[in-house]
Order: sequence, then structure tokens, then C-alpha cells
Amino acid sequence: MLNILWPAFIIISFIYAFFSGNIENVSNGIFDSLESVVNLSLTLLGTLCMWNGIMEIAMNTSFVEKLTNIIKPLMKFLFPNLNNKKAYQEISMNMIANVLGLGNAATPLGLKAMKTLQEENENKDKVNNHMAMFIVLNTASLQLIPTNVIAIRTSLGSQMPSGIIFPVWIATIIAAIVGVTATKIFISKNK
Repeated sequence: MLNILWPAFIIISFIYAFFSGNIENVSNGIFDSLESVVNLSLTLLGTLCMWNGIMEIAMNTSFVEKLTNIIKPLMKFLFPNLNNKKAYQEISMNMIANVLGLGNAATPLGLKAMKTLQEENENKDKVNNHMAMFIVLNTASLQLIPTNVIAIRTSLGSQMPSGIIFPVWIATIIAAIVGVTATKIFISKNK
């Protein structure tokens, strides 16, 4: 549907600009926007490369294992019957990447974890309880350092790009608590 709406909006905008004599403003706006897009892309690419590199280094050290051990009680609470060690490790890595604000690094880890969970899923047409909880956790995306938002704010010239950290903490903690609670309630009702 969006692949129809956006081109329609663009065509209507060009037609309106042509008939109202503002076609020069449209072309200037396009080139100004392209400059902003390139600057934003370079900023995000640099941030993404840096944090993915740090995550890759962390995965090759005992740091990730220590973090995994720290969140073990939380994992036992969230996934009480998860016996697959590979899925457990992939979910832990995904959660750590999300907490560190590495959403782009967390995505491939999350896809691997979901694939591993699906392999053990008895009913392939429906998500199981572990998969549902994992989806909720990824959607809430609890973050300590929202790197993408900080990078976007930096590229747009914000005076305090890291000023978003405290509101992000509040929003993601509340989202995680509400999501986990609702999921636990629904899981308990479906047993």
C-alpha cells in the first residue's frame, strides 16, 4: 500500500508545484534533502561500524560470557523452560546488543535466535511461548545507550545529542515491563 501512496504524494506534489509556480522550490528542496540524507547516512554508517566493531571484539573475549552470566537470572525468569543452549546464547547476545544500543548488530543475532527457536517449535505455523517473549523483548528494546538516536541528533546539529538518554531509559523500561507482564499473563492463561 505504501508503495502506491508515496509515489502518488510525490507526483501530486510535483503537479501542484508546477501549477502554482513553485517548481524551483521543489528542485531546491530535493537537493537540500539529498545533502541531509548523505550527511545522515555517513554519520549512521560511522556509528554503526564503530559499535559493530566493538561488539565483534566483545564477542571474541570473555566480556560477553560475563554479561551473559550476569543476565542469567533474568533469562531464567523470561525463558523458564528453554533448554536449547544455542538459542539461549543467541537470545542473550541479542539482549546485550539491544541494551548497549546496538540495534543494527542485534538484528542478525535476533534472526539467528528466532531461527533456532523455530527449529524446535512443534507447530511451525504458530509462535511458541519462547518466541512470543523474544518478540516482545525485541520490540521493547531496552537500551542504555541509544546510539542510533544520538547519531541522528548529532547529524542534525543538536546541541545536546545525548540528552535523549534518560527519556529513552524511562520509555524502554516501561515498555519492557508492560510487554513482559502481558506476555507472562497470556502465556499462563494458554497453559
